[in-house]
Amino acid sequence: MAGNWKMFKTPAETKDFFAKFLPLVAGSTHADFAICPPFVNIPAAVEAAAGSRAGIGGQNCYWQNKEGAFTGEVTPAMLKAAGCAYVIIGHSERRQFFGETDETVLGRTKAALEAGLIPMVCVGEMLADREAGKTNEVLATQFNGGIAGLTPEEFSRIVIAYEPVWAIGTGKVATPEMAGDAHKSIRALVEAKFGKNAAAAVRILYGGSVKPDNVKGLMAQPDIDGALVGGAALKPEDFAAIVNF
Repeated sequence: MAGNWKMFKTPAETKDFFAKFLPLVAGSTHADFAICPPFVNIPAAVEAAAGSRAGIGGQNCYWQNKEGAFTGEVTPAMLKAAGCAYVIIGHSERRQFFGETDETVLGRTKAALEAGLIPMVCVGEMLADREAGKTNEVLATQFNGGIAGLTPEEFSRIVIAYEPVWAIGTGKVATPEMAGDAHKSIRALVEAKFGKNAAAAVRILYGGSVKPDNVKGLMAQPDIDGALVGGAALKPEDFAAIVNF
């Protein structure tokens, strides 16, 4: 269960969140869980989460670990050194607003793995693709361009997140069956490329307006292994309810 804070909260608000959130999940051992705050909040999050089961992640990273003149970028190695265990890669908002491509997704994923981070690699279709019946086609294109270039060993260390773009921040949510079908399609792509064992082992998260009142139905789908949560992850009680569902 991963929380993506997007562009919200200050360091002080980050500390306040963890003070309220951690006691609510202190007995939760059935799932891994992580928070991915804005870069400036990572030190506060790492400090606040110390000694707990909460992992911390970045929301993006550069596609190589070599330092250089790339204003505004952060290497995966820097995230690792700051205390991160995870990083989100290829989020639909990065694709939609900042020119992310399948090629840059692959580069970032490889660099993150090189630094010892666990990449959460995102795929998902736009509303027009869904309405045109092209969901599986889009997922195949993004998988083949952004994930299939990994070696089997590299692939074994990533997490995949399925995010239907039309369900992110809109209040719309894919039905459990719709989400389950997309996850089944992704798992089939994994099996075709990396084999049955890899397909069985990979964790595929659902992202798209996940809330305490719909998480149980989504998690009941056999191919949905967890969630990448946006808005509901900003509230300690709501994210704790999702972690503890």
